[in-house]
Amino acid sequence: MFRTIFVPLDGSPFCEYTLPFALGIASRAGAAVQLLHVHIPLVYPSGISALDSGGDEPVKEQEWAYLDRTVSRWQAAAPKVPISRDLLLGFAADVLRERMIGADSLAVMSTHGHGPLSRFWLGSVADAMVRTAAVPLLMLSPSEQSPAVGLAPPFQHMMILLDGSELAEQVLEPALRLGRLTDARYTLLRVVKPIVTFSSNLGWPSMAGTADELTRKARDEAQVYLDGVAERLRGQGLSVQTRTVIHGYPAEAILQETRQADVLGLATRGHGGIRRMLLGSVADKVLRGGTTPMLVCRPRDEK
Repeated sequence: MFRTIFVPLDGSPFCEYTLPFALGIASRAGAAVQLLHVHIPLVYPSGISALDSGGDEPVKEQEWAYLDRTVSRWQAAAPKVPISRDLLLGFAADVLRERMIGADSLAVMSTHGHGPLSRFWLGSVADAMVRTAAVPLLMLSPSEQSPAVGLAPPFQHMMILLDGSELAEQVLEPALRLGRLTDARYTLLRVVKPIVTFSSNLGWPSMAGTADELTRKARDEAQVYLDGVAERLRGQGLSVQTRTVIHGYPAEAILQETRQADVLGLATRGHGGIRRMLLGSVADKVLRGGTTPMLVCRPRDEK
């Protein structure tokens, strides 16, 4: 069960879009919420930090006031959820990573944001956190409007992306913790790329073709793997189905499939052959291209 929900904010409606989700999860889990804002010190053209002259204090006061207003406004939506706030100082990704720790913690973040109170933006910060955070991240693509004060509807259908590796399976633990809060049903998804062969009898350049038999074999192996994982989860009383998709562009296939789900769970890296779930390719494209909430987990043996 989650005990602490961290929510980085930058003073913008983009980032406050995360609050209905964070408070909804906290309310169901009996967790506390911590709102975090990172103060970036002003630096004068001479290179002297405003911290040295005290010129930064009015900005920090505005940021504290923003956090206080946010706590007051959202506490009414979940009166039983403890909500605290803190102002951090330093490089945004570094100080957030240092604060957001704990085996029973979850961070809920916007994939981008831009606000008037600070000078860091969660586009780049979110990228860094996906690669380095020690806690699972629920990444949300915000709307253009300020969110209504209230709790987001519960997740009822969770899709979990697997690639056959133990690294990718590490997303199962936080995904099941999140799904159990609402008795969600699960779909285990695996995407198989068509296998292409090159003929040496067609001159130069050689022609590529899909090896149908090899592709079918790869699909069947993927399905056997998913069925094994699903059977293990069903033994825990969970509602689990599986889906294997053959597609030449895995990220495109994943984005299409997740339109049927309330949230997608994935590890930032997987394994197998040439790392089929490498963040720099498939997972990164999914994170950037999707609008479905995504639960992201960095495998523990990744440095």
